[in-house]
Amino acid sequence: MKEAEVKALLVDPMNNSPVILLKDRNSTKAMPIWIGEAEAMSIALELQGQSFPRPLSHDLMKRLLEALGGTLERVVISNLKEGTFYATLYVRTPTGELKEIDARPSDSVALALRTRSPIYIADEVFEQSAIESPFAEEEKFHEFVDRELRLSEFRKRAQSS
Repeated sequence: MKEAEVKALLVDPMNNSPVILLKDRNSTKAMPIWIGEAEAMSIALELQGQSFPRPLSHDLMKRLLEALGGTLERVVISNLKEGTFYATLYVRTPTGELKEIDARPSDSVALALRTRSPIYIADEVFEQSAIESPFAEEEKFHEFVDRELRLSEFRKRAQSS
């Protein structure tokens, strides 16, 4: 199972549809999932730290979970059938029971972002649909900068020049 993060929310220029890009935290590969506009707006608002005056559907789901004493332990993009992704919500009840709930990936991701729950992708699903992340080179550059080029080193070099 791959742990993933929402790397980007994009628009497919071919059909003008929103796409979330879920990146494997341990590789340079990512998985695109085409989603609806309402879910894209909900995800975008959460990624930007914004909210509506009234709760959106995913805010309501989070509030219901909290009010009933449940917690979202994780989300798993669990299957891919005939071009459609499937997800499973793993919800812990107040009695400790773990419930598996079938859900759409877009709703699952929106809820996971709100509850700060981890997102996973089943290995076989990832292998079928992963692409090289369009952000791979940028990430390698940032890793190099973080590892090799420290701000303190720049200051030392600037002062000695």
